[in-house]
Amino acid sequence: MATIFTKIINGEIPCYKVAENDRFFAFLDINPLVKGHTLVVPKQEVDYIFDLSDKDLVDMHVFAKSVAIAIKKVIPCKRVGMAVMGMEVPHAHIHLIPINKESDMIISNPKLKLSSEEFKTIADSINKAWVK
Repeated sequence: MATIFTKIINGEIPCYKVAENDRFFAFLDINPLVKGHTLVVPKQEVDYIFDLSDKDLVDMHVFAKSVAIAIKKVIPCKRVGMAVMGMEVPHAHIHLIPINKESDMIISNPKLKLSSEEFKTIADSINKAWVK
């Protein structure tokens, strides 16, 4: 059975896409810690990030770096933090979270409630700043 991320990649579930290439997909987290909180996933459905081949793992991080650079151009922050937990959805993914202090990365922090227009504006802005 396809994961929710595979359904998002396939267009079966809507999302706020930030970036995409032939192997990876980035979209805004629908329950963000902060504005710009983005998920990066491989299009290949793999449960655990360390089950990816070495090449795919490296390439996914390089793709995530390009997305993080775009996020930092658009969202005021000191850094873009990266977290990999892999417990929420059985599909390898990286959280890219704009941060100004370490506590911004605490995944149990309250989530923001954003309108669909806010999500769309953020996703479009990051996409425009993304260098393919």
